[in-house]
Amino acid sequence: MKRIVNAFVAAAIGMGACAAHAQGVRITEWMYNEDELIEFTNLGATAVNFEDWTYDDIDRNPDPLLRVDLSAFGLVGSGESVILSEASADEFRTRWGLDATVKIIGGNEQNLGRSDEINIYDAAGNLVDRLTYGDNTIGGPRTQGTSGVPNSPSVVGANTVTQWVFSVSGVDGATTSTLGHVGSPGFTTLQPVPEPETYALMIAGLAMLGVAARRRAARA
Repeated sequence: MKRIVNAFVAAAIGMGACAAHAQGVRITEWMYNEDELIEFTNLGATAVNFEDWTYDDIDRNPDPLLRVDLSAFGLVGSGESVILSEASADEFRTRWGLDATVKIIGGNEQNLGRSDEINIYDAAGNLVDRLTYGDNTIGGPRTQGTSGVPNSPSVVGANTVTQWVFSVSGVDGATTSTLGHVGSPGFTTLQPVPEPETYALMIAGLAMLGVAARRRAARA
């Protein structure tokens, strides 16, 4: 029993350390050209209000009025993915067969290029996440017609594009659009990360089980 409890405790601590950086809103997919898209996912345990949140590309524009306003996403629930698209929201839905529950802001004019950057800022202007990419400059996938996704949960939020890979149609929710491009906009296999307090309670509970087991063994 002691060994089992210790193993659970170690696993819980390990999961917390590994996933802690992935909490909150994160960039989880992108593609440039024609079916251009940027996907943001709320990997936190609670909903996030996107009012006055903004997006900017490699310009890193300090003036929020010159960034793309993301307020229309509204309240984004835990585990929910939302899409910023160059195409109109209706056209993007049609291309990818998405229903009205997937939140899309269309008409993005800060278009991505082959070598570019994705930046998302909260209402206070704080940088929430950044992904700098360029297959011809720093490596990683060239997402001209196939989207890029992280190859593991630990990559999310780390700004290491060389650890991102191509989407594969039929795998992890990826499909082919009417334009023949591959991606999984509005869907991710990444799971929200519990708040640190949740890990603490789980570890404390497991520790109490260990104490109880030792007491039973002492009385035997």
